[in-house]
Amino acid sequence: MSSAIGTASEISEMLRTRLNAGLRQITFFVLPSVVAFLILGDVIVAAIYQTGKFGHADVIYVWGILAGSTVGLLASTLGRLYSSTYYALRDTRTPLRFAILRVILTTILGYLAAIPGPHLLGIDARWGVAGLTISAGVSSWVEFTLLRRTLNLRIGPSGLPFEYLLKAWIVALFAAGVARGALLLGAAHLYRILLAALVLGIYGTLYFLGMYLWGIPEAKSLFARMQRIK
Repeated sequence: MSSAIGTASEISEMLRTRLNAGLRQITFFVLPSVVAFLILGDVIVAAIYQTGKFGHADVIYVWGILAGSTVGLLASTLGRLYSSTYYALRDTRTPLRFAILRVILTTILGYLAAIPGPHLLGIDARWGVAGLTISAGVSSWVEFTLLRRTLNLRIGPSGLPFEYLLKAWIVALFAAGVARGALLLGAAHLYRILLAALVLGIYGTLYFLGMYLWGIPEAKSLFARMQRIK
């Protein structure tokens, strides 16, 4: 987001408009990735890695780590847009302070989750790696919350409408459920790469179609661009 010029009120209005539009666009694409990694992660991991000595147990392990990364995936991407907005205001100190706090918090939580955490939970120590991804996600949410709160004090309210988030989650979870159902109903016998293409194809198609039918502007814009390409 480039540096903004004009009166204070004009700059604030312009930044809010751009920021809110960017937040919606990021969420439109990142949220289905979150749900895919969380619910269909084993299919993705198997298609990429499962061969030779890398068996089903290894797939489940990597899926757990991948699922842990979903905790902060949306927050980290949205947070980068908020940081860019600060840069447009010629303020590089505020996002730097929050980034440093995120690193410190990630280090502390990561140690607790990776070293004593598995022992306290009574699980295998190797699952501490998943704890690292979860702790990083929690830290990303803390950074995102601080970035949004302080920026809103400067330019006014910004963020994603609750209705938009709710619709996106409903559509993504429904699409993932149908895709998972296709896997359970007999598609599992397919070769893993074909299986991933089928399951993820069903998921992606249902998500984008569902968002389009629900009248989400980002989906309509995407379909319009696709039609122009044809």
